[in-house]
Amino acid sequence: MTRILIVEDEPDIAMVLQADLRVEGYDTEIANDGESAIRRAKDDRWDLILLDVMLPLRDGFEVCREIRRARVKTRIILLTAKTQEAEKVMGLELGADDYVTKPFSPRELRARIRAVLRRDENDAEDVFRFSDCEVDFQRGELRRAGKPVELTPLEFKLISVFVKCRGRVLSRDQLIQDAWGHGVFVTERAVDYHILNLRRKVEPEPAQPQYIQSVRGMGYRFDAGNLTQS
Repeated sequence: MTRILIVEDEPDIAMVLQADLRVEGYDTEIANDGESAIRRAKDDRWDLILLDVMLPLRDGFEVCREIRRARVKTRIILLTAKTQEAEKVMGLELGADDYVTKPFSPRELRARIRAVLRRDENDAEDVFRFSDCEVDFQRGELRRAGKPVELTPLEFKLISVFVKCRGRVLSRDQLIQDAWGHGVFVTERAVDYHILNLRRKVEPEPAQPQYIQSVRGMGYRFDAGNLTQS
């Protein structure tokens, strides 16, 4: 049974979420502050964490940061009344997988949960190799010459998009949609900055990229002729 940790400090909201998700067949438990959320995320196995941003002790952004620093790959959906673009972007760059703004309908939340959980189904046991690099979707890890490479959560999302859309030209708008998510404003310059950092970690010669190639006036294309999957 799919296990979901609900991190919400308002008891009424937490109980409504739990009741609705249990009807859908999910096994759910509740944490009501940031400290307990971090501890339970590290100590137990969850398929998804619904994480409110406004929490006592540690806010949702801090919780998300600490969970990812501990290399916990559980999917995270942030729940918040905040609507500023900068905060949405910050949450996604810290490693959240999606972002739902309050008030939301139960139907919308259920759809977002299903969409996020499908990513794990699609990624299960997939390891893609090119040159001396391995992209391990199950572990959420990039390895080079067998050693883990330190990537930000957003950089891993970007390399995942490139690998899955290999050979196709992707516009900056497409990359924003697939890596940052819907409804988030990100400048083209920010996209270029993150891709520059990613090239430094996967390219033999970052100044002359072999894999993540620029396509003038169009965007980027990932080329890896010797890409293999297992």
